[in-house]
Amino acid sequence: MSNLRFEAIKEAFKKKAVEVSAPSPIISDYFGKYVFSKEQMVQYLSKETLKMLTNVVERGATLDRELANHIAAGMKRWAIETGATHYTHWFQPLTEGTAQKHDSFIEYSGRPGSHVIEEFSGKLLAQQEPDASSFPSGGIRNTFEARGYTAWDPSSPAFIIDDTLCIPTVFISYTGEALDYKTPLLKSLNAIDKAATEVCQYFDSSVKKVFSYLGWEQEYFLVDEGLYATRPDLVLTGRTLMGHESAKNQQLEDHYFGSIPTRVQAYMKDLEFEGYKYGIPLKTRHNEVAPNQFELAPIFGETNLAVDQNLLIMSIMKKVARHHGFRLLLHEKPFAGINGSGKHNNWSLGTDTGIGLLMPGKTPEENLQFITFIVNILLAVYKHNALLKASIMTAQNAHRLGANEAPPAIISAFLGSQVSAVLGKLESSNSEDAIILDPKQGMKLGIAKIPEVLLDNTDRNRTSPFAFTGNRFEFRAVGSSANCSSAMIVLNSIVASQLAEFKKTVDARITAGSTKHKAIFDVLKKYIKEAKPICFDGNGYSNAWKIEAKKRGLDDETSVPLIYDAYTKPESIALFENVGVFSERELHARNEVKWETYTKKIQIEARVLGDLVLNHIIPVATKYQSSLLDNVHKIYQIYEKEKAAELSAHNTSIIEEISERIAIIKLKTLELVNTRKKANAIEDERGKAIEYHDKIIPFFDEIRYHVDKLELLVDDELWTLPKYRELLFIR
Repeated sequence: MSNLRFEAIKEAFKKKAVEVSAPSPIISDYFGKYVFSKEQMVQYLSKETLKMLTNVVERGATLDRELANHIAAGMKRWAIETGATHYTHWFQPLTEGTAQKHDSFIEYSGRPGSHVIEEFSGKLLAQQEPDASSFPSGGIRNTFEARGYTAWDPSSPAFIIDDTLCIPTVFISYTGEALDYKTPLLKSLNAIDKAATEVCQYFDSSVKKVFSYLGWEQEYFLVDEGLYATRPDLVLTGRTLMGHESAKNQQLEDHYFGSIPTRVQAYMKDLEFEGYKYGIPLKTRHNEVAPNQFELAPIFGETNLAVDQNLLIMSIMKKVARHHGFRLLLHEKPFAGINGSGKHNNWSLGTDTGIGLLMPGKTPEENLQFITFIVNILLAVYKHNALLKASIMTAQNAHRLGANEAPPAIISAFLGSQVSAVLGKLESSNSEDAIILDPKQGMKLGIAKIPEVLLDNTDRNRTSPFAFTGNRFEFRAVGSSANCSSAMIVLNSIVASQLAEFKKTVDARITAGSTKHKAIFDVLKKYIKEAKPICFDGNGYSNAWKIEAKKRGLDDETSVPLIYDAYTKPESIALFENVGVFSERELHARNEVKWETYTKKIQIEARVLGDLVLNHIIPVATKYQSSLLDNVHKIYQIYEKEKAAELSAHNTSIIEEISERIAIIKLKTLELVNTRKKANAIEDERGKAIEYHDKIIPFFDEIRYHVDKLELLVDDELWTLPKYRELLFIR
């Protein structure tokens, strides 16, 4: 049988770019074609229905059954005219992906067996019972009481994929606990809205609502489909469990922002055309640092919608990649020795009056509001840095954090020189002298009056996990395969909690006789001092920072299972309960899911590694060793003993090295299997996850080291697994 690796390489070189064409040269002509957006609602809903729905979305009014029926009728008519034959509640279980169960629109018009009609009621739109008992719940649901409900989220528009109307929904248990990401995300958005609005009213009483915004940057790898198929580790785990790095990888930085390869360019165009049809405002595309790594990013949007769009685009990316002969890799570290993939979350807040709360203003009053939010965010991140890290930590992301371009597994905040200087002046100034009230000009601050701060007033620090970049914070530690909700739930919750505490403290000072501005000023001075340990503008990759961070009291835990403990610390439970996002039971249940998922990920990788070692690596190495032995034997048949020994010395040393490495690989693989069996006997999910982290993961690097050495020794013609140079440079 021929070597499938070479067959795949041969086929990959034959592939040409797929021809793609835009539905229209003008993007706005087809933008949102498959989305039941406001533009579509105007056509398919009555003015009164649209008005009432807007009231539900924007003001939280109750969605009654009659209104749901009117919306469902219009939505069904639009969906059928657009080509839909089925509908589904599209939800986000605790698996990082999305889920759906399709039902046809057809119903009998009368008794069973009679004529069928298309039917879709408000009841079916608003709520369903998909059961979905096999999804992880962390013990909230038992098999014999597995009822779960999905309920429509009207703030995120429905859309059509292929022939199915997808309705974004929450997913909750029979007893009301959240079984998904969307439910707590919506609660956290409500919490930040309430807390931030109350603080905004210190500065502008016309503010009635504050929005959380998200702009994600999706990094990914593309690998030729044929090469992918011949790597069982990529197929089953999403990453390469072995493979010696290529002589050339990313060290020349020649791929970064370079000319986009032809096949990839066609893929990107096709992906954008599809994204635009779903109302996803894709804005940026480019080569990333690592070979065969790329990035796309949209215009920012409201957080809930941005999360839904990211989940949708990840699904579309996989589908479009197949059409172009690629496989999409969203694993955070698919290749050792080069950059992994993140999904930077650019997070900001804005008011219904059009003011960006993380955008410096032009007046002292506006800048005091800006500084108020910056300082409270810093303090929230400082108080809950371990929790924020837990929100982005997974088995996959653990490979990336602290390596190459990724931020370290220590949360710190970068502000830049100008904002840092302003906070420094504010902290050291005398509040009595600094505050000048002028009825005509409002408030001035005597610290250079908090000067007008221009946008992009900071340089970027690529080593900072949480960096201020002019009008937003960039949370760089989020992984490429993650549901952004996990990070956004925690970030919005901790900031909401901190803003509520700030409001309470300032109000108490005002009640005690302080002026509003003096109260704000004095509290901010205290907060700046308290939050200092989280501020770091230096190199986050350095060992010196790890030592310094520990001195500052920042969380430096690197064990994924232990990092999850941050969710169930008493202060975390109190925080989430106070802002109304999670109950204590939900937090414990989610940790059970996290530990179980972590264990299963490592367990699968261990099984795949064992399979590859025993069925690919050792047989190939042994076969090559046999050919060398045959060569040595023939040399000894032809030449005198001394001459034969001289001529065969090189091959003999390779034979010995192969034997030594195979022996170590076999021994370590057997130890891995036995250690895994012991770990599997542990019933406690946390204890099992810790055992997998502490005892099983170390085998991966030990086994890989010797396998990668064999890759360099064995005849290239015999090696069956595509090598890094092929996976990363064949496009």
